Order: sequence, then structure tokens, then C-alpha cells
Amino acid sequence: MTSGQAPTMEPAAPASEAVVQPDLLIEPSPKPPTHPFNLFAVPLGFTGLGGAWQAARLTLQAPAWPAEVFYGISAAIWSVLLVWYLAKSFRAGSKGYFDKELRHPGTGPSASFIPLVGILLSSHYIEYNKVFWSALCLFFIIALTLLGARLLVHWVTGGVTLDWVHPGYLLPVAAGPFIASIGFSTMAWPQAAVAAWGTGGFFWLMIGTVVTVRFMAGIEMPDDLKPVLAGYLAAPATACVAWIVIRPDGSGIIQLGLTGILFMMILMQVVLIPQYAGLPFSLTFWIFTFPVSTSANYGVRWLGTLGVAGSEVISWALVGLATAFVLGIGIRTLVHRSPANRRADASAHP
Repeated sequence: MTSGQAPTMEPAAPASEAVVQPDLLIEPSPKPPTHPFNLFAVPLGFTGLGGAWQAARLTLQAPAWPAEVFYGISAAIWSVLLVWYLAKSFRAGSKGYFDKELRHPGTGPSASFIPLVGILLSSHYIEYNKVFWSALCLFFIIALTLLGARLLVHWVTGGVTLDWVHPGYLLPVAAGPFIASIGFSTMAWPQAAVAAWGTGGFFWLMIGTVVTVRFMAGIEMPDDLKPVLAGYLAAPATACVAWIVIRPDGSGIIQLGLTGILFMMILMQVVLIPQYAGLPFSLTFWIFTFPVSTSANYGVRWLGTLGVAGSEVISWALVGLATAFVLGIGIRTLVHRSPANRRADASAHP
């Protein structure tokens, strides 16, 4: 620039054309209702309700048919969704299709819903054919183990940032081993059941600490992912059921400690109800159904060991509330997914 000349400046780029460093880009929040893995929360919820009625059958002399109906509904929905997902994967024409979805930081952990339902269904049907269903249960436990290991490697090698970590990360590596423990107990492998429970306890402590640090650091949860806060309840609920299956007498320091943790997590979910109520309904709400039903399952089993006055009334109330909740979500889903509502949504969001 020569003397006397006014300094020249490059025109500022419009805001829409501002240069952004690629590594600073933040992906938009995922849309769990349309993600295929999240659809498997539907059969998982019905399986949990079947488990609650199975506990009532064993403890309260409830009829067998409600548990069989809900397990049957779960098996039918799970089978249809699995065939649909496999067909969709083949149509994608890419070997990395499943791996790409598994690595999604928001909904990737939901892939565990597939083997989790498989474990719960096969462990229930063991009473009809022990050899076949035990083999199938073991297959799904192995699948869950491999899936959990793959997710852990992805997480610890920089595959996700703290902004994306949420309670759903507890499902494959904490609640998953607890459910595997239930499967091992059903197959009459007590040592394997305790080993699986210990694995779940370790990752519950480790991943749960990371998740809680994320929230206490002030990183807000997107509305689309807020229902996965139910993961805070899924871990202790499955831990309680798995341990009382290992130790059916319901006594001991571990059982009482787990019961206290579960009670605290239930209170936490109750306090969160106003926030949940402000969210628009979506299929993601099915994530609530499994921990609610599993909590009722444990409540029935644990109260049955106490033998105190009024325990049966409370147990039936728990089963009734869980049933009403799951069926209510189901009815709301049918209304939400009706053709008229889909057309209204399409016109409101062209």
C-alpha cells in the first residue's frame, strides 16, 4: 500500500458463506424415531412387560397367558423388524452399512436392542425346549458380547465426543451383561451368570460415571435424545432382576443396596416427568417401556420374598401400572402413526 491511499479491505463474506473449519462442524441432532435400531425398542418393551407378568405368574399365581401373549407380540414384532432391517441392509449394497449405523454417536448403542430381545425371548422359551432355546440364547449372548466389544473400541479410540455421550450407552455394556446374566441363570450356568453380572457392574460404574460427568459439565441433551435418560433406570432395574434370579431369597447386602439404587433412580425419573411431558411424542418414547416393566418385574419378585402385609396388593399395582404404561404407549403410537396424522405432519413440515 502506497502513501495517501486508503487501506483496502476484502469484503466480508456473507454469514451464509462463512468459512467453518471442518473439524468444528457439529452434526445436527439425530432423529431417533426414523433410525432402524430404535424401532427395536418396541419389541424390547413388550418383552419387558412379558417378564413382569412372568414374575407375577411365579409369585402371585397369575395366569400364564398374559406373559405368553406379550412375549408372543414381542417375538412377532422383533422377527418382522429383523427381516425388514436385513432386507434394507442388503438393498443398501454396502458391506459397511451396519458398521456405519453402529458408529452413529447418537443411536449406535441402540443396535444392542436386537440381541437383547433375542436373549430375553430365548431364555423365556427354554421351558419348552431346553436344548434348542439354550443354544439360541447362547448365540445371542455371544452376539451381544461381540457388539459390546466393538462399541467399546469405537468409543475409547476417539469415535465419539463427550457432547454425544448419553445414558443409552449403558444399554449394551451394562444392562446388556445383566440381561446375559439372566440368560445364563435360566440355562442353569450359575458361575457364568455371576461373571456376566460382574461385567455389567463394572461398566455400569465406568460408563455411568462418564455419562454423569457429561451432564454435570453443563452439556445440554437435545430434545430428540432426552428419552434415553431412561437408561439411568434400565441399568439398576436389570441388575436387580439378574441378582434376584441368582439369589432368589432376595436377601443380602448386595440385594438391599441394589434396591436402594433402583428406588433412587425411579425417583429421578419421576422428577423428570415434567420435562418428558413437554416433548413431542415419537417412537423414541418406547425406550421408557423396558425399564418401567423391568422395575415392576423386580418389585414383584422382591416383595414376594418379604412376606409382609400388603405386598401382594402392591405387586399387583406394579404389574397393572406397567401394563397400562406399555399399552398406553402402544395406543399413542397407533394414533400418532395413523394416516391422518402423517398427512397432517407432512403438510405442517413440507
